Amino acid sequence: MALRTLRTIEDIEDDILCKTSKPVEEINEKTRQLLDDMLETMYHEGGIGLAAVQIGILKRILVMDIGEDEPDPIEIINPQIIHSEGIQTGREGCLSIPDVSGRVDRPMITVIRAQDRHGKEFELCAEGRLAVVLNHELDHLDGILYIDKAVDINED
Repeated sequence: MALRTLRTIEDIEDDILCKTSKPVEEINEKTRQLLDDMLETMYHEGGIGLAAVQIGILKRILVMDIGEDEPDPIEIINPQIIHSEGIQTGREGCLSIPDVSGRVDRPMITVIRAQDRHGKEFELCAEGRLAVVLNHELDHLDGILYIDKAVDINED
């Protein structure tokens, strides 16, 4: 495993955070190494979610670990939303936008279909806080930053 460089909005010349990520065509050892590196980077930075674009890789890959009732980190490749419902509003921050937070509306429940580190397809039903983190990271894959949706933005 290796720490990767986190891209931030402060990298003015680097607009990668606003670009749409491409699907992963082949899940192989390089993909699994990327997942491991993403987890290590996320934990090192003190985050609970990280999209590959945040480390400069335009691939539809994300990782999450919110602790709580989720015992293991969640690794997601090529996610597709198949259902969402409800609404919840809460404060969010982002590793790529340091020292800023804002209130964002997110679905209460989101169901996705995706692949795991071995290419096996699975479905994930995320509710509550997990749905917030999932939707935040899914937005990253589409080049959307939470501050694009946030109100009541504060510097922390």
